Amino acid sequence: MQARDVMVSPVITVGVNATVQRVAAILLQHRISAVPVVDDGGKVVGIVTESDLMHRTEAGTERPYSWWLRLLSGDAQMASDYVKSHAVKIRDIMTREVATATPETPVHDIAALLEKHRIKRVPIVDKHGQLVGIVSRANLLQAVASARPKLEISPADSVIRKKLLDELRKQPWAHIFNLNATVQNGVVDLWGYASSAAERAAIRVAAEAIPGVTAVNDHLLETPILAY
Repeated sequence: MQARDVMVSPVITVGVNATVQRVAAILLQHRISAVPVVDDGGKVVGIVTESDLMHRTEAGTERPYSWWLRLLSGDAQMASDYVKSHAVKIRDIMTREVATATPETPVHDIAALLEKHRIKRVPIVDKHGQLVGIVSRANLLQAVASARPKLEISPADSVIRKKLLDELRKQPWAHIFNLNATVQNGVVDLWGYASSAAERAAIRVAAEAIPGVTAVNDHLLETPILAY
């Protein structure tokens, strides 16, 4: 199984000039814990996570410094923390060194990458450096949870997944950013969020209508989509 078989696509992104407030709203609205930062050409230049926004002056959660901590930390560290807590633009707080993988990267290599860098998600980029998806720890767990006795993934499974996601992307009612699907031996497992029972049923029906699908396991959660 490769990254392309479990990744979420398309990916919610922000530009380097997005405001911290806007990024916080996006994380809440789409129920995600991080968002890649891309340049005008769609290439990943950074990533922002919830932890980057935890110590903010707006919330009164900026790091306090006692006299002894100031001595231990030094001016440079305190200056960096000030930027994290007071910056207006996301470019000033994003992590610039981003570990990435390609759609062809085996999922066991993705798991090793997550463990090595102690991160929770890996942006997936094509050979031109364009962002095409993202794989999180949850996506790997979804693959484990939907595993079947026959562990090899056939080409038909990849085709089924692509057809399903392509079909959902065409539907105005489908909140594709909150969805993921894994397919093994013709069995589709649906993951993520649906904004209503009607959307959840429609997603299941779309999956059942794909040629080659033998069963659909619905793990979707019904949660209203927040508006900002």
